[in-house]
Amino acid sequence: MSSDAADAGEDRRKYEFRKVIEELQEYEGSGTQLVTIYIPEDKQISDVVAHVTQEHSEAANIKSKQTRTNVQDALTSIKDRLRYYDTFPPENGIIIFSGAVDSGGGQTEMVTRTMDSPPQPVESFRYHCDSAFLTEPLENMLADKGLFGLIVLDRREANVGWLKGKRVEPVKSASSLVPGKQRKGGQSAQRFARLRLEAIDNFYQEVAEMADDLMVAKRHELDGILVGGPSPTKDEFLDGGYLHHELQDKVVGKFDISYTDESGLYDLVDAAQEVLADQEVMKDKSQMEEFFEKLHQGNEATYGFEPTRKNLVMGSVDRLLLSEDLRSDVVVYDCPNGHEEFEVVDSRHKTPDHTCSECGEETEMREREDVIEHLINIAEQRGTETKFISTDFEKGEQLMDAFGGIAGILRYSTGV
Repeated sequence: MSSDAADAGEDRRKYEFRKVIEELQEYEGSGTQLVTIYIPEDKQISDVVAHVTQEHSEAANIKSKQTRTNVQDALTSIKDRLRYYDTFPPENGIIIFSGAVDSGGGQTEMVTRTMDSPPQPVESFRYHCDSAFLTEPLENMLADKGLFGLIVLDRREANVGWLKGKRVEPVKSASSLVPGKQRKGGQSAQRFARLRLEAIDNFYQEVAEMADDLMVAKRHELDGILVGGPSPTKDEFLDGGYLHHELQDKVVGKFDISYTDESGLYDLVDAAQEVLADQEVMKDKSQMEEFFEKLHQGNEATYGFEPTRKNLVMGSVDRLLLSEDLRSDVVVYDCPNGHEEFEVVDSRHKTPDHTCSECGEETEMREREDVIEHLINIAEQRGTETKFISTDFEKGEQLMDAFGGIAGILRYSTGV
């Protein structure tokens, strides 16, 4: 599978997770009766079952009969779901949401959602019981984008690692043999200064070797490298040509930070938030700039549901651009005279009546589905890439507000 195809599949998977999160966030429970369990991939299923069994036993002490019953029912549902797994969870773990949610009119409805292999690994086992499902850790996974190399150093120590999405992974560290500025008795100032410069140079080389060993193999996957430390250390390191030249070209920012131990990696990420935010949307900006260029220059661009769908069916769309904020359904209607019609409606609204635009006859609804799923299915059949576009920049907002969240860059002009 090509990297573009893998990215498209990952984007779609994230979109599907995002839809489930939004659904879960709308649920409310009466009292603390909505149960959430995050299970890392190295946690034995038997241990989780034992924990759930213990919670079920302890739930018998809940004073409210309704809450007690609902919590125990949720835990029973979770145990039933866990039976489908072997000794360990699948890659990246499992997240299970279960509980009795308010369905209106004083009634409740039991809901259970299981999410296998989330976008990022579940970091630790968590059991949570509240009036709302715990979705924040999953939201953080979906926000995870990019792979950045991290380097922090001063003349005493250095650490290198990764920023994978929002997860910092310290990997290697080194301590220097650089002497302090105070020379020992008997040493001439010049000799001491020379020895100190040699020690600094050797340490910078050691740090560069650590970075090279870690990052050169991943250089084509890297979105950038961040370097932190006090001035002038980080500047000397970068200006001295110590890094592999392909890594040097990947440096997207350098930042003043006080600590250069493992905690310094986290400080570096905090200091680089603006740069990271810009990096995350750079690819989206590039897609939208190309779209607007095609739109202004000629006819190799399309937008809106109907024109984009027609171009997709024709196989003329090279890249389908969809706003991450698009939340609509498409309703397919059949006319008694054989015409097929489509109408896009807000996903929260009821299905409207529809009159055939060609013959004026009343139509009958055939199906209703998520508009993104509808378009992606056609795109996949035609070998079209799908790109989800953030609204965190002006042209991304324009895609949603001015073009209905749907556009395409064409392979050739079709006149549609």
